[in-house]
This record gives sequence, structure tokens and C-alpha cells, in this order.
Amino acid sequence: MTEVAPERTRRWSEPVFWTGLVVVVAIFFAGAWQRRWIADDGLIVLRTVRNLIAGNGPVFNAGERVESNTSTLWTYLIYGTHEVTGGRLELVVLGVALTLSMLAVVFAMLGTRVMYRGTRRAPAGAPMLLLPFGVLVYVMLPPARDFATSGLETGLVICWIGVMWFGMQRWARAGHREYRFGLPAPETAVLAFIAGLGPLVRPEMALAAVAFLGLMAVAAQSWRHLAWLVAIAGTVPVVYQIWRMSYYALPYPLTAVAKDAGGSKWGRGLEYLWDLLAPYVLLVPLGAVLIAGLVCLWAVANPLPRLRSRSSRTAGRSAGGAEAEQGGDDGGDAAGGDTDDDDDAVSRLRRLRGRVRSTPVVTVVFLVVAVVMLLYVTRVGGDFMHGRVLLPSLFLLLLPVSVVPLPIGPARDRDDAHVRRVAVPVVATAWLVVVGWAVTVEVAQDPFREEPESITAAGIVDERQFYIQRTGHRHPLLAEDYLDFPRMRALVRDVASNRTGAVFLPVPGFQDRWDVVSYDRPMPGLAPFELPEDPVKTVVFLNLGMTSMNLPLDVKVYDTVGLAAPLAAHTDRMEDGRIGHDKFLPYDWVLAETGVVEDPVNFPRWIDVNWVNQAEVALQCPATQALIESYSAPLTVERRWSNLVNAFSFAEYRMNRIPAYEVQRCGLPMPDEVEKYQGTR
Repeated sequence: MTEVAPERTRRWSEPVFWTGLVVVVAIFFAGAWQRRWIADDGLIVLRTVRNLIAGNGPVFNAGERVESNTSTLWTYLIYGTHEVTGGRLELVVLGVALTLSMLAVVFAMLGTRVMYRGTRRAPAGAPMLLLPFGVLVYVMLPPARDFATSGLETGLVICWIGVMWFGMQRWARAGHREYRFGLPAPETAVLAFIAGLGPLVRPEMALAAVAFLGLMAVAAQSWRHLAWLVAIAGTVPVVYQIWRMSYYALPYPLTAVAKDAGGSKWGRGLEYLWDLLAPYVLLVPLGAVLIAGLVCLWAVANPLPRLRSRSSRTAGRSAGGAEAEQGGDDGGDAAGGDTDDDDDAVSRLRRLRGRVRSTPVVTVVFLVVAVVMLLYVTRVGGDFMHGRVLLPSLFLLLLPVSVVPLPIGPARDRDDAHVRRVAVPVVATAWLVVVGWAVTVEVAQDPFREEPESITAAGIVDERQFYIQRTGHRHPLLAEDYLDFPRMRALVRDVASNRTGAVFLPVPGFQDRWDVVSYDRPMPGLAPFELPEDPVKTVVFLNLGMTSMNLPLDVKVYDTVGLAAPLAAHTDRMEDGRIGHDKFLPYDWVLAETGVVEDPVNFPRWIDVNWVNQAEVALQCPATQALIESYSAPLTVERRWSNLVNAFSFAEYRMNRIPAYEVQRCGLPMPDEVEKYQGTR
């Protein structure tokens, strides 16, 4: 019989948990609000949303099918919320990011509660108090607070993880049920659907989605039930993937091409990991969490063999009842052999599949996913934003100890008393260590750099503080706030005043000047000196978000590293370049592609005319022309099919950023040399 907590202990356990949950969410919200901001990269997302609203499609520049946002679901979530609320985009993204970040914490704590206490239908464990623990490490970490807003998809990522944690823990406790034709239970169907969205949350979340769905697939069930799960989980991501490849001509966002997400830079990745661990002495709370987690595992598992056995029997009876309801059809398991050995093998397989659907297995899978994600981030070299891409891995690692149990009520026997004498002081000490660390971090705030806006030797920067310093705004939230970033006001002024059409290039060494390279001939169909009604304007600047959000949609905006510029994305990485910025396409390519200047005299003095001429020839490379047509040619049925079948080839295509080398690579004739500096400006 299951041991029931006395009423007096139950009166304590529920209020303590819910009070802890409310307090943790309040602390996280207060910290995130205190550090609220929207990053330049967050504004990149909003440029795509603006194009969706304008009817140009999910693109960054109208007329070019480029997926510049890493998270597909984040883009459409912001777009859908805006369509419902009609709010200003910056405020919409701020509200959605904050809401999802808070919900992530809620689901994390609820999932761990289920892990320790079970559900009403399948209770487990002795009476206990559940205190906030590992979740405090996350919510007190300054980068976690920074990216709880930021306009980026971090809140969506950890919320998806939290929902999967809560759902999978409930799935582990629930008995298997199937309805007619093998239809899954509603909760299982919803869980499978959400798991299938992983690749749309972020491409690397496909690793987690495969693990979670794989676990659901190998559990005991009929083949018809499994087929339903596959259809429910796979329909949306597969349909979108086919559409993505036919539309964008790539199997993943352009950002993955620009950052060579399959590359390997272990050294940079380890530097990035240490950049998060060292400033906050993060190994101290993580060590306390690890010790407490192991002790809790021993304490919870040790005195409860009878409860485990009963839970297993209950799950077995539920599964058996479900099989009876569906006619006993268990797919391949029903096809027994003719020998005792075959019967034994089938029985072992059934027992193994029955054990898969359990709390320990689910918990271990989440920890394995956390380690795999951590290794992946380290392998690709991390990121240039302090701590950002490590946050999902940290969140995953902390899930099983997001709350910590302390037993209440009298000990049931001598063994239970012995376990408590060891577990209670260890867990209490670890909890005090974590709380003390959290208070210290709160007091110190950002203890890790004397000049937090500076970029480290490894190319890592405290992005929020960087933009606070450069814009002069304590909370840079709106696109207008970034007009105070160097060069921005001058750019907006120059673009608005230009009537002929031009390419706008930042002048090296100046913080408030742009070279306006105007078209030196009338546009087709215009008489000499006649001004076009819609002049063609193109801006090239590294800070893509603030630039694009402060300019009209009819102005094309490109960067030099390839987030919105396909040619830049398809260049090779620079060996010692800054992570996330280790590609660079010289401005000469844009001048060549736009054909803005015909008379060499009209080029800026700092532009090498020979490089522009060589780039014009290199652009005629058949493979490069095919790439350009894949995202810019009219989207006919034939083009969709060509994009679909060639998407992986386009993703792997690389070109040399040096025009002369690219001309040689393609076997094209080298243009004649001209005097190096023809420009007069």
C-alpha cells in the first residue's frame, strides 16, 4: 500500500512548493526586467516580420528568398502575436520573450515535482518539502537574465525544453493507453507534436527532439500507435522542410551556412565555456548541485523499493489493459516464434520496452541531451555573445535538481532514519551554498570585467553592455534607440536625401561618415539627369538589425559576414576569425553585383577598381550564377523543384572571398589590370 502523508505534513508541502515557484519566477522577472533590452540580432528577426506584414514573404530583403532568422518558430510566433495584438514589434517581442522565459522556469519546477512526487494517478515518494534549488543558479545568472528579453529566441528554446521536461515526466508516470485504430491519448499526442517542433525552435534542437521522440518510439506500444506518433510529430517539420528547401534552396537557415554550424573549433569553444564559468565562479554552485543531486538520488531511491514495484505493476496493468482495448495487437511483439528461445527473446524485449517508460530513463535521457548539446556548442566554437548559446545546455543540466526534496514527517523505519541523517544535512548545506552564491552574484551584478563593453581576445563580448555603452541608452529597446549608435543617424539622413539610387558604405576609420556611391548613369528608361521614382538603394554594414529596422523595406540591407548576404555566407571561414564573424565578403562584390558605377573615376578612393572588375567576372561563374538564381529568380514550379533537389549542394557550395582567386577557381579570363587608384574621393 502506498504510504500517505499525514494531513499536517501535506499542509506544509504544497504551500512551500508553490510559494517557492512564485518567488523564483518573481526574482527572474525582476532581474530580466532590470536588464531589459533588445539586441541588434533581435532586430534582425523583426525585419523579416516586417516583410511578412508587408506581404513580401518570410525574407530579409524583398525579392531575395533568404532565411536570416535561425529560429523559424520564433519568427512566426512574433508575427502571429503582432497580428493578434497589433502592438509595436519591439514591444511584442519583449513581451513574448519575457513570458516564455518565465514559463520555462515554471515548467522546469513542475516537471521536477512530478519526478519526485509523481502525479495524482501515479503518486511516488515519501512526504517531502520541495525547495527551489538548481533553478536558482539559472535565474540568478546575468546572461540568463539578459537573454530572457534580447529579442532572440532563447526564451522560446528553454520554454520548449521546460515543456518537454514536464510532459515527458508525466508521460513516464502515466500508463500506456491506446484508443481505436491505435490512436494515442490526447496528452501523448500533444507531447509528440511539441517534440516534433524542436528543429523549428532551433536547428540544433533536432538533436533533443530525436532523443525524446526516440524514447517515445521504443516504449511498449502497437505499430499503429507508433505510426500515429510519427505522423503527429513529423508532419509539420517535414512539410516545412520540403517547403524551405524549395523556397530558400537550403536545408537550413542561411545563418547555419554563414557560421558553418558543422565546423570544428574546440579551442575557441573551450574558451567560450570558461568565459561563462570563471567570472561567476559557476563551478561552486554547480558542484553543490551535483553533490545534492547524487545524494537525493540515493535518498529517494533507497527506501522505496515497495513503491517502485507497485508503480511498475500499475504501469504494467495499464499497458495490458490498453492492449486488451485494442484487441491485443502489439505489432511485431505479437508475432511470437515457435521455440522457447524465441518466446524468451520476445519476453525480454517486452520487459525492456516496458522499462523504457519510467522516470529514471526519462531523466537520464535529458541529462544525455544536455551533455550532447554542451559538446556540440563547444565543438563549433561557441558564440561571440557572452554565455548565450550555453544557456540551453545549462538549463537542461539543472532540470533534475531545479527543486530539491527534504523529507518531512516521522521516519518510517531505521533505514529511512539513517538516510535522513546523511541526506538532510548534505542537501541543506548545498542549498545554503547555492543561495549564498545567488546573493553574492546579485550584489556583485557583473563582476567579470572592468570594461564590460570590450571584446575579449577570444572575440566574446557582453553584448548588452556593449550596446548600452555605444548607444547611451540604459535599456535599448526600440529601433530608434539605436540611432545613437555610431554612424546610424548619418546613414538614415544620407539614405533619405539620396534621389538617384546608391550603394552606402561605411568609411573606414570614421564613426559618422558614409561613402554614398551613387549610380553614375540614368536608370533604364530614364532620360539623362531624370530622377527615378523608386531609386535602388543598398546598404552594407555589419550591424544588420539596427540598420535594417531604421530604414524602409525598399532599401536592401546586407552584412559582410553572411547572415543576410548569401554570397558572403558561402565564402570560406577565416581561420582565426571571431566566432560568428569569421567570414568577410569585401565591399567590392556588392559594387560589382549592383553595377552602381561604370566610370572608374567615380569609385571611392579606398576601393580597388581591379577587385571590382575581377568580382564582376567572378560573378559569371556558372555555379555562382546558379546559386544567385536559386534565391532571386522568379519562383516557378520548375524553380521550386530545382531548389528542392539541389538544396544540399547549394548549402555545401563555397567560393573564395578574394575576387582574383575566385576568377582562377572558376577558370574564367582575368580582366586587364588598370591603374590601382582611379577614384577621386
